[in-house]
Amino acid sequence: MKTVVVFGATGNLGAPVSVKLKEDGYDVIAVGGRKDDHGFFAEKGMKYYSVNIKDKETFAALDEIGDVYAVCHFAGSLPSRYAYDPQDLIESITVGTLNVLQFMLKHNCKKIIFPQTPYDLADYFYKFKDGGKLEADLPRSFPKDGDHCVYTIAKDAAVDLIEHCHAVYGFQRFILRFFTIYEYHPNPYHYANFKRRMMPFRMLMDRAMNSQPIEIWGDCKKRKEMVYIKDFVQLVSNCVASDIEGGTYNVGNGWQVSLEEQIKGIVEVFSPKDHPSQITYAPEKPDPLENAFDSSKTFKELNWKPKYSYLDQLKDFKKEMETNPFEKLWGKPEDYHLNDKR
Repeated sequence: MKTVVVFGATGNLGAPVSVKLKEDGYDVIAVGGRKDDHGFFAEKGMKYYSVNIKDKETFAALDEIGDVYAVCHFAGSLPSRYAYDPQDLIESITVGTLNVLQFMLKHNCKKIIFPQTPYDLADYFYKFKDGGKLEADLPRSFPKDGDHCVYTIAKDAAVDLIEHCHAVYGFQRFILRFFTIYEYHPNPYHYANFKRRMMPFRMLMDRAMNSQPIEIWGDCKKRKEMVYIKDFVQLVSNCVASDIEGGTYNVGNGWQVSLEEQIKGIVEVFSPKDHPSQITYAPEKPDPLENAFDSSKTFKELNWKPKYSYLDQLKDFKKEMETNPFEKLWGKPEDYHLNDKR
């Protein structure tokens, strides 16, 4: 049985990835920053280790693991989840990645899967206005201001370290670039432009569930990628199984969802059938965000094609909202509040 170590295993992506890889027959070692996982991983037949990704010394806890086939590195701070801290972003992402790569060398591992931010292509976002898509191998850069500036700098530096290990040690590397991976989490809040607020799609779901009116702002035909977590974990599994050198891959469906389609779908799935939210249009207000990836390289080289339609995503999201399958790890909705400073 091949051993796969998942760093950031208690997080939004790391936890579902760990569960998926275990289901696929790998010996999964879950590594996270939390001291206690409340027995979540043991229940699913996985060992859990607590490691501070920023502190190389704490990696000694992993010495007993032995040889490792692949590493899924999803650890590191996010500007959307925590109050802005440039020092922490550099240490947890760039230094943390260096520590992970040194761990890999020590454990004879030469395959890594790593998430990249799309803001490394911020210089090309103008293409969206003309209906264009971002190619996977455009030259990387970073935004010069805003809440994703230092985050992107840290991510770019981490990717450079991974590419160094590819060139010198022959590492297979799968750098997965995406905007948002949609999934249920009991915490509906995030930071945007340095302020904590409810995530827009969660706010729309709440309004729909309470039969409140929903207003569509700006150009309702603007479209964006909407990739679901259960498609994403399949992509990660494909990366782990792949024998190619890898590279940078865009994570997109191959189709986008317009704002109008997004809201109509939310009302259809979450509103009471006998009292659905009323939809009105406000084209004079600001346009929604739009984005689109060229994911043809991902589809071809990693043999991946998303299965969940937008409505399928919403229906599964609602089911997960009702069952909360990661409750032991992530808690309940009442554990999270808008004024939390975490």
